[in-house]
Parts: sequence; structure tokens; C-alpha cells
Amino acid sequence: MIAVIAALGASLSWTTAALVAHGPARSLGAFDFTRTQLVSAAMILVVGAGATGAWTSVDWGFWPLYVTASLAGVVVGNLAMTACLRRGGPRRSQLLQATVGPLSACLAWLILGEHFTWNMLVGGAVVVAGIIMAILYGSTKDPHDALKSPLVAVIAFGLLSATAQAIGLIAMKPVLDAGADPLAASAIRTGLAAIAITVLALWPAQFVEPVSKRTPGVVVSTIVSGTLGYVVAVSLLLVALKSGNTGIAAVVGSLSPVVMLPIIWRMSRRPPWQAWLGAGVVVLGIMIMFANS
Repeated sequence: MIAVIAALGASLSWTTAALVAHGPARSLGAFDFTRTQLVSAAMILVVGAGATGAWTSVDWGFWPLYVTASLAGVVVGNLAMTACLRRGGPRRSQLLQATVGPLSACLAWLILGEHFTWNMLVGGAVVVAGIIMAILYGSTKDPHDALKSPLVAVIAFGLLSATAQAIGLIAMKPVLDAGADPLAASAIRTGLAAIAITVLALWPAQFVEPVSKRTPGVVVSTIVSGTLGYVVAVSLLLVALKSGNTGIAAVVGSLSPVVMLPIIWRMSRRPPWQAWLGAGVVVLGIMIMFANS
């Protein structure tokens, strides 16, 4: 139950972060937006882990897994996700991000030897189906949802992001099972990624430059979205990962499109009934997943 509550909290935080992030991501571009988020979030996490004494739980012998989780799950995953968001809009990027759960479950079975009961497999499939319904019908009138690149490029960036994030989650599971505090693990994961992207920023290439001029408002919004996403949401997801199966934590942690429906309604854009049906399917799937728990 702790895993479910933590994963749901991660979904809620990611939903809020996504709402704040869309404008700054378009203004700064994928690289500068991600760099600003990572550096600010890493500083907050390092201080937080130190204040809570979480560093004492870290086994530095797992450093290859931390590096893998940082480079794959954070740097590659988030750069690709932001590129997908800018080119395909929020609806398409969320649809492709819904594959993180199934990919994580498959990798957990293949690499970690995790076992899933039939009700978890069926329930997880139902949850993913509900998420897809909520995405397809939940924001079709979004003015930012226009396709700005060839669809094949949007799909490629989205699947690259989902695969990289799934690899990052798989890499963190043994670390957490060995007793690492989720806050310290998140600080190391994000901190290494911040160092990597800061070094990469020294490369004199056009893609590392902001798309438009940085303004205080854009920078603050970027930091806020990074705090909600990297600090709050990721830490909660690691709590869920530590307490439950990798695939289940990833699936339940991917409910942002469903959580976003009441927010969309609050913004005077009533989602169609198919989107609400998708939300109901998600609830049914969660009930199936934990029917025998």
C-alpha cells in the first residue's frame, strides 16, 4: 500500500510539474531547460539528504548502477522527453510516456527476475489502456498540441525517453533493495546527471544554447517544475520502487494524464466522456492489480 500511495503522489507531482514546464520547455529548448532543472534540483536534493542524515545509507559500491541510472534515466530520458514534448505536444508525449510502465515490467522480469501475479499483469494492462484513453481524449483541443515535426521523429524521441527511463528504474532497484535511502539515491542520481549535462554544456554546439532569451520568469518556472518533478516526484517514485515491484511502481506512477483530467476541467475545458471512461478503467485496473493484496 505504501508503494501505491507513493506512486500516486509521484503522478500528482508530475502532473503539476508538466503544467508548469510546458511554456519554459518551449522557450529554453530541450537542453537548456533540462540543465536548469537538473542543477537546481540536485542542489536541493543534496542539501535535503544531508539535513536528514540519508547519506549514511549509501553503499558506494553500487556506483556503476548510479551512473547508469543518471545517464540513461535522467540525461537521455529527459532530453528525449523534452524534445518529444516540444515537437509533438503534451498529448503525444504523454501517450509515448505511458510505455514506461510496460517496458519497466519487462526489464524487471528479464534482468531482475521479478515475478508478477496474473492479477498484477491483467490489472497493469487495464491501467495502461485507461491511461491511453485518457491521453487520446483528454486534451485534443490543446492549442500547444500541434505537430511541429514529422511524426516518426516524435515517436522516436518518445520511445527513446521511455526506454531510457525504464533502464534507469531497473538500475536503481538493487540499490534501494540494499538499503539506500530514496532521498540520498535521488540526490546521487540527479547530481551525477547535473554534472554530466553541465560538462556537456561546455561543448560549443548550437543545441546547448537557449532557443530564446532567458528571463527571470522562465528560469523560476523551470526551477519550480524541476523541484516538483526531480525532487518530489522522483523521490516518491523511488519510495514506491523500494516498497514494491518495479513494473507496478512505474505503471501507477504514470497516472499523470488521468490526474490531469480534473485540472483540465477546472480550466474550463471539460474533457469528453471517453477521457473520464479512461479514468474509470484506470481505477478498475488498480483494483484488479491489488485484488489479492
